[in-house]
Amino acid sequence: MAFVIAQALTAAAQSRPDTFADLAEKVSPAVVNITTSTTVAASTEPGPIVPEGSPFEDFFRDFMDRNGPNGQSPRRSQALGSGFVISEDGFIVTNNHVIQGADEVLIEFFEGFELDAKIIGTDPNTDLALLKVDSDKPLKFVSWGDSEAARVGDWVMAMGNPLGQGFSVSAGIVSARGRALSGSYDDYIQTDAAINRGNSGGPLFNLSGEVIGVNTAILSPNGGSIGIGFAMSSRVAENVIAQLRDFGETRRGWLGVRIQDVTDDLAEGLGLAEVRGALVTDVPEGPALEAGMEAGDVILSFDGVEVDDTRSLVRQVGETTVGKEVRVLVFRDGKTETLRVTLGRREDAERPIPASVNSTDPVTGDILGLTVSNMTDELREQLGLSDDAEGLVVADVAEDSEAYEKGLRAGDLITEAGQEKVASVKDLEDRIEEAREAGRKSLLLLVRRDGDPRFVALSLEDS
Repeated sequence: MAFVIAQALTAAAQSRPDTFADLAEKVSPAVVNITTSTTVAASTEPGPIVPEGSPFEDFFRDFMDRNGPNGQSPRRSQALGSGFVISEDGFIVTNNHVIQGADEVLIEFFEGFELDAKIIGTDPNTDLALLKVDSDKPLKFVSWGDSEAARVGDWVMAMGNPLGQGFSVSAGIVSARGRALSGSYDDYIQTDAAINRGNSGGPLFNLSGEVIGVNTAILSPNGGSIGIGFAMSSRVAENVIAQLRDFGETRRGWLGVRIQDVTDDLAEGLGLAEVRGALVTDVPEGPALEAGMEAGDVILSFDGVEVDDTRSLVRQVGETTVGKEVRVLVFRDGKTETLRVTLGRREDAERPIPASVNSTDPVTGDILGLTVSNMTDELREQLGLSDDAEGLVVADVAEDSEAYEKGLRAGDLITEAGQEKVASVKDLEDRIEEAREAGRKSLLLLVRRDGDPRFVALSLEDS
């Protein structure tokens, strides 16, 4: 047994590279340093005040004469970053934040020569940018790899220009995958390969010399590397860069819905057997509405792929070709239905919020820990709502109630209960009674705040 374990450990040790030197030598010619220059406008702050008769009066008068009425003149600011060449004709990938606002972009190659670059396109959503240089000779370049094949624990190598010190190599492992920082399309690889300021936009390589990530950010309390770095996965980056190269901009698919995650109590309120999918809270004018999708539908699969949560759906829709007809499986009224949706383009989308009509006499009621009121013209004006807005206005929420715990507050607007419109207190009471008769333990409310909709499930027990 001891011999077998020793053999296994020896085999594992052999998978660790003895050196990264060959890999570094192979890919270095395709990695670049980027220097950007930006004109910073003159300050509008008042200049220094010097008491009359001061010995410095003449000095400051001369200074002001040379530099303008405020003692300030436009100046040039420089920033450093990294990038990598992806084609022999000079296309270069970097981060959007590296070149944002730049007037001039200078590319320094590993061999020592420099070329000016122009910006082809940028995508702030994924912090990616595509540059182009013109070269008299074919440039050395690197290819994209499959970030989906990268496993936690795999060796990786980062290259770039950390802290402006010039070309530098660091190595580590894939610490985690599928990290999200702040964007809807985030799919970051986390690595402990040292990444510092200036590494932004540089490549993260696998052992085959393929780019599986674009180094983008670090997590650090002091601004230096502590072994938590993030690289946008090649799965996302390759698609974005291809769009920037072809169109100079991104063209993401657009379904045209507002959604939220399905929780345990929402699943119970909807009658869902599984706690998964994306719950549709609103369907403005757009592709989904044209295909017959409704608020309250739960999207279970999109284009043949199961939907686990909202993040996975947003990412998949965004990566789907504009104009493609896709099958969307939704759960509605206790059964599934397949809709055919022709995707629009997210960048061109407008999202008007539809409103219902009619109004009822002013009535208030205390229900489920909420004090609610029928809509009135006065309430519409107070809440800044449109003239035809309809629903129940939340006047107060008991602080010891489930409704308060789930975030409902005075000023919220309840437009649906049990997936049916409500325009009066009696409507809400009827929905509660219907849910109880159907054996439901909770009631699903559609709540709007500042125009943003979300579903909230409130327990019907002891209410």
